[in-house]
Amino acid sequence: MEVQLKRAYEPPEAADGYRVLIDRIWPRGVTREDAHLDEWSRDLAPSGELRRWFGHDPARFEEFRRRYTDELGAHEEKLRDLRRRARDGTLTLIYGARDTEHNDAVVLAQVLRRGRRSS
Repeated sequence: MEVQLKRAYEPPEAADGYRVLIDRIWPRGVTREDAHLDEWSRDLAPSGELRRWFGHDPARFEEFRRRYTDELGAHEEKLRDLRRRARDGTLTLIYGARDTEHNDAVVLAQVLRRGRRSS
């Protein structure tokens, strides 16, 4: 299973495979044409309430990870679809956050790689 992460501000490459934007809000300054997305999956983004609480504070990341993983439990069908795509070829999760280590894409990739929901 090939799941990789990429900021929306990085140029797309053929090696990206299937590109999915997983943020609820469109990244500033990126046009739809430049994004070269195959899909925009807003439903997999953290809830607005959770996103505001987290505020990209690394000190809150572990609790964010737990809460977001719980939220993802409501989207098992979509997670199965993304896992299938990752087994069939490369799946690239696109995100807008500046912090490459503490964001929703990191958590979602871990959940996808595990093959099942876990906290």
